[in-house]
Amino acid sequence: MAKPPLSSGLAVPSKRLARLWHLGRASGDLAAGIGMRGLIELALNRDGGIYRPQLSAASTQRFTDRLARMRGAAMKMGQLMSLDGSDLLTPEAAEIMASLRDRAQPMPLGQINQVLSGELGADWDKRFHRFNFTPVAAASIGQVHRAETRDGRHLAIKIQFPGVRESIDSDLDNFSFLGQTLGLAPKGVDLAPVLAAARRQLHQEADYVAEADALEAYGALVGDDPDFLVPKVHRDLSSTRVLAMDFATGIPVDQLTGDTFRQAERDRAATLLVQLLLRELFDFALVQTDPNYSNFLYQAETRKLVLLDFGATQRIAPALVGYYRQMMQASVVGDTEAVRQCAVALGYLDPDSSPEQAVNIAELIALTGEPLRQRGAYDFGTSDLFERVYVRGRDLFFDEAFGRTPDPATFFLHRKFVGTFMLCRRLRARVDLNGLMAAYG
Repeated sequence: MAKPPLSSGLAVPSKRLARLWHLGRASGDLAAGIGMRGLIELALNRDGGIYRPQLSAASTQRFTDRLARMRGAAMKMGQLMSLDGSDLLTPEAAEIMASLRDRAQPMPLGQINQVLSGELGADWDKRFHRFNFTPVAAASIGQVHRAETRDGRHLAIKIQFPGVRESIDSDLDNFSFLGQTLGLAPKGVDLAPVLAAARRQLHQEADYVAEADALEAYGALVGDDPDFLVPKVHRDLSSTRVLAMDFATGIPVDQLTGDTFRQAERDRAATLLVQLLLRELFDFALVQTDPNYSNFLYQAETRKLVLLDFGATQRIAPALVGYYRQMMQASVVGDTEAVRQCAVALGYLDPDSSPEQAVNIAELIALTGEPLRQRGAYDFGTSDLFERVYVRGRDLFFDEAFGRTPDPATFFLHRKFVGTFMLCRRLRARVDLNGLMAAYG
């Protein structure tokens, strides 16, 4: 098999000042799209409603293009913004933002050859019968290619973007700089532990040997479950920057919203993913914390869910598992005082918080447990829970009710919780969370 020809392309900017410039340009595009009036309304809107800035399609496209070129941590932030942009952005802008979930700018062919030669040897091409140089997916850390080995294995080869690992520190330094300069954190909240945890996790995600270990550990826990498929690792073609796995077909699970799929299929897929989340937390104590919808594929022919991307997999300390179990059980029965005690244990409340502050935070946490308290299926498609939580959380943020930095591990768990429930909403699914949680009572 011939190697790809050398090709010019846009490299990942890796120097801190260069990435700060790109990040500033991206922020400028976003701000210009919203406009001064929109920025003021977004910051000061306190009337109990949701303000959706009329972000232009052109400005949104420039913003996503900039992050897609940067890749790395900056693009990760954009992916989080895109999970359910319909809550804050117009539908047109939200659709453009959604492209960040699986669309980074692919690397030039010459860089593909450079990475594979450096990781697998100069004659790497002799190990493949076919190698598709057009990526089937390109995300924030790397891109995925379909390949067939000489001995007949059909694989997905994930190749890390050059410079991404080196850019992690500069991106987080820039986010820290912007956060401090713009006053984005509530008074009394120290962002340093959060950014330190994010730094560790992103460096972990850029280590494909660590991801291979996590994939194998997770696959062993899932076992031969008939509803899920976890690809197997191929170590002979893997390294710190290349990860070879079984190739699995399927569509991103959020595409079940299409007309060809029934409500029952959407309900089943959402229920399986919520059930899996509970198993991750309470049975495995091992959670894949990246809620990107493209990490879950649906196979219509087998009705299986394919689980992908284990770079952000985290082991959860037994104490945290216990506190979350208590909090969820308290939410089911509406025990606000028990919720408050768990909030203190998890670091959301200072033990010396004022009674008013304690009540406000406990009530916000209890509000998020609304789906757990409903007997029978909770209809995410008709619920306005996310808007209510957003408004209440925003008000408490501006009132500086968050006066303590929680355990950083909880941020990654909440990213998974929110992402899973947003997916339920995206699918307009009906899920019996109360019944699922009963198994852990």
